[in-house]
Amino acid sequence: MRHRKDHRKLSRTASHRRAVLRNLITSLFQYERIETTVAKAKEARRLAERMITFAKRGDLAARRHVARFVTRPDVTHKLFATVAPWYAERQGGYTRIVRIGPRLGDAGETAYLELVKSTEQKESERKQRIAAAEAREKALKGEKPAKKTREKDKAEAAEAEADKPKRGRKRGDEVAAPGAPAKKRTRTGVKTG
Repeated sequence: MRHRKDHRKLSRTASHRRAVLRNLITSLFQYERIETTVAKAKEARRLAERMITFAKRGDLAARRHVARFVTRPDVTHKLFATVAPWYAERQGGYTRIVRIGPRLGDAGETAYLELVKSTEQKESERKQRIAAAEAREKALKGEKPAKKTREKDKAEAAEAEADKPKRGRKRGDEVAAPGAPAKKRTRTGVKTG
């Protein structure tokens, strides 16, 4: 009987398990969606929701608590500044697990762990994607001016190539005076005479 044996061990030692979960949660807050196994997703969901709850509190103690767990300072800042305000009126249920089927290599059941977003957020992201696609199309249509700059870059690269020293001779290494003995290289250094 597994009475009072809570949480999954994920076939890892305690320190390895903690490191895996810290990395998963940091990636979740950084990319807002990660792909992992279902067991890891369920374990990471518990801790991610706790971190979001701490971020909603927003005080210094909560920030320090989260900073000890999340591995990157910029992700901690994003959590407090961007992610926590999304869930100001929401009481839990900040993440979602979407099963995506077995993995090809070992048939492990995989899933997406993602942050739940409101319809307004989804709409704004959709508008941003559309704007980025339009900008990309404009850049492709206006490709001819870009080629002119490429020709200038090629000319500059040719000039830089001409400035480079020839092979086998170091920069600033002039030919020795005719009366001076030639320099000979040995294993230990340069000898003259």
